[in-house]
Amino acid sequence: MPKSQAPIPVVDFGAFSTSDPAARSRIAAELTSACRHVGFVYVRNHGIPAALLEEAFSWSQRLFDLPREQKMLAPHPPGPDVHRGYSWPGLEKVSQYIHAAGDGNDAEAQRVGKELRKVEDCKESYEIGSETFARQPNVWLPENVLPGFRTFMTSFYWRCFETGQQLLRALAIGLGIDDEDFFLKFHSGENAQLRLLHYPPIETERLESNAVARMPAHSDWGTITMLFQDECGGLQVEDPNHPGHFVDVIPLEGTLVMNVGDLLMRWSNDYLRSTLHRVTVPRKTASGIEDGKSHAMMRARYSIPYFVSPDSAAVIECLPQCAGEPHPPRYEPIVQDDYQRMRAKTQYAS
Repeated sequence: MPKSQAPIPVVDFGAFSTSDPAARSRIAAELTSACRHVGFVYVRNHGIPAALLEEAFSWSQRLFDLPREQKMLAPHPPGPDVHRGYSWPGLEKVSQYIHAAGDGNDAEAQRVGKELRKVEDCKESYEIGSETFARQPNVWLPENVLPGFRTFMTSFYWRCFETGQQLLRALAIGLGIDDEDFFLKFHSGENAQLRLLHYPPIETERLESNAVARMPAHSDWGTITMLFQDECGGLQVEDPNHPGHFVDVIPLEGTLVMNVGDLLMRWSNDYLRSTLHRVTVPRKTASGIEDGKSHAMMRARYSIPYFVSPDSAAVIECLPQCAGEPHPPRYEPIVQDDYQRMRAKTQYAS
């Protein structure tokens, strides 16, 4: 199959914060169209200053540069119920296996999870949430290990959520919902997640042979994801015109990458697209070789995704604007917390 040239749209979001209704409607239509046809979109002028993002990446690098024994002072709790703190390489295994909610077959979920872990993971992460969410308490490093980290990340968490709120407003307008704050009623910010990700240097050959994985193909669970990535590259998205074929999401300076999550696809009766994506061999290795077939060491990659998800008790049911006589609702209503537990069963080793 020839290499796909399917473009990922770029939307300039700058004028959405103005009072110009025509500009806001145009931007909302562009964003929603990208989410319908591709599921991924670059967003320019998203409102988070470049200097703040540079500082966030600097904190992330300092965190992952710490010795392992210091990072392990804030370990991810056992099992899938609390998704916070430091996840060391091999702890998490992202997959597209979906375990049916409420079927009681935990043994099957454990079996699948064990099978998935036969391919070694080569990433580490640190998960941060709202300080007020008692069911998902943050797990912080001692202050003396990385002074200022907690203060900065707590503030950055809510700054990212502000941008997420604006994107949700735009999607509501683009979907024809009368109340642009409709989605905000389900999203207080309590159940969002800020994730710091580090992919250490690795031999290209090991990735090419599938001996190890950076991030296998998967879709995200929530409403939308906002991703900030460094210049390394490696993110790929399934081409909507050629299932099974992936195209590069090349880092574009000054943009965030937004994608639709599974719950928003469900909410919209599959009108909006939650697209498979993965992290694999970047176009350039540490030595600058671009063919991806040498024995070169691939450079480290840093990224910061921010997952916007509904509050735990939110009931997700088909939007009237996305259903009708020829398109009946495809999904039963589901509580966000039940859906999250269903998706988390195979992701973390216990």
